[in-house]
Amino acid sequence: MDTVRLDKSDNVVTATRALEAGVTVEDTTTRALIPSGHKIATRDIAAGEAVRKYAQIIGYAAGDIAAGDHVHTQNVEFRNTEAEYEFSTDLRAVTPVPEDRRDTFMGYRRENGTVGTRNYIAIVTSVNCSATAARQIAAHFTPERLEEYPNVDGVVAFVHGTGCGMAGDGDGFEALQRVMWGYARHPNHAGVLMVGLGCEMNQIDWLLEAYGLKQGPTFQVMNIQSVAGLRRTIEAGIAKIEAMLPLASQATRTPCPASELKVALQCGGSDAWSGITANPALGYACDLLTAQGGTGVLAETPEIYGAEHLLTRRAVDRATGDRLIGLIRWWEDYTARNKGSMDNNPSPGNKKGGLTTILEKSLGAAAKGGTSPLTGVYKYAEPVTARGFTFMDSPGYDPASVTGQIAGGCNLVCFTTGRGSAFGSKPSPTIKVATNSAMAKRMSEDMDVDAGTILTEGVSVEEKGREIYELFLRVASGEASKSEAQGLGDYEFVPWQIGAVM
Repeated sequence: MDTVRLDKSDNVVTATRALEAGVTVEDTTTRALIPSGHKIATRDIAAGEAVRKYAQIIGYAAGDIAAGDHVHTQNVEFRNTEAEYEFSTDLRAVTPVPEDRRDTFMGYRRENGTVGTRNYIAIVTSVNCSATAARQIAAHFTPERLEEYPNVDGVVAFVHGTGCGMAGDGDGFEALQRVMWGYARHPNHAGVLMVGLGCEMNQIDWLLEAYGLKQGPTFQVMNIQSVAGLRRTIEAGIAKIEAMLPLASQATRTPCPASELKVALQCGGSDAWSGITANPALGYACDLLTAQGGTGVLAETPEIYGAEHLLTRRAVDRATGDRLIGLIRWWEDYTARNKGSMDNNPSPGNKKGGLTTILEKSLGAAAKGGTSPLTGVYKYAEPVTARGFTFMDSPGYDPASVTGQIAGGCNLVCFTTGRGSAFGSKPSPTIKVATNSAMAKRMSEDMDVDAGTILTEGVSVEEKGREIYELFLRVASGEASKSEAQGLGDYEFVPWQIGAVM
């Protein structure tokens, strides 16, 4: 099989291998070299006519395209979407698994009823000025020093580059506060130490008051200026965490229903196969999870642009669909006032992998959400309270997006990639799914699942989706994902910075 056709109405097909000029493809012949993963016109496409893939518009012919031509950035142009939105017209029934028959995993049941998949102690900074203090406190707790606390997965510093030089209200400030609150209360944390400087715009005391956080044996705060300097802050921070460790190590794993899993659905370093193999397989895994009463959280608003009309059809009600469209309109305005374009994404690597426009990328990316109804739409880092398939606003930049999803309560991350990604996250472990077998073999130490076998071995999307879902349960129970085993996650905490830096 030299090509893949996704729908009979499409006027392009995708090459499964590099094709020289003169190769017969359906009813035409290639007119130039077609790289693997790239598109071939199967009929003449007139200038201005829509280019179709997935039975959807992915761009418009910039000039006349002949049958057999390579269809890519040189002859396809982007236009902003002008969809006619429908709401709640594609609500496919999810058959829930009865509670007494639900799958289980071994998780940490917290006093407030939430369930963790890991057991960390977190050091959360309010401002970049306290980043060094937090990192040095965390660095003290080497594996050797933690040996007597076998149930503690580690001490992690979550540091960032903002917290001051920003407005004291508005989108940026509120998003950062939600991130801090989300990490402070995350079920994968058995203890939390918050460290600030003291004079920053993002005051810890304001966060405590706004969210009703109370200090106690496993939740402590401190400011460098009040403690009287960096060295003393580090010493005091070490002492506070030493006191938390025995309490944190008392936590043990117990059987918990799969309904307690909240999985961040992510993709990065995408290629043309993302929307054909790994993303549909992850979507099937998401459907299996929602049938168990669990939650899948799709994000990256710029990367559903051009596919949002498919999601509004799955919205459980008009208000949910309208919230999603509101996010799309905000992003159109956000990119315009910053003199950008929604088509700034895909990246050069995405394009080399065969993705031509953001519309094409988005149609593939949205497949990670499966077919279940859309039950909720959330702001960046807002607590996700609905069960089922949900959406969270975020940029397409993976570390910033996943930071928001984890802050929203995700206790597991699943990340598909075609070009290859070295991403990992804490406190919620990341599972990586390769879209193609060549990259899966090349980066075998990084990829947990090879979804390329859907193409190379005829494995069904459903089989691969179940493989991914079953890996959810094992990793949630403590099995290390490959990114986790390599120690990734200490530098991938990146709160989204919105607004002016002053």
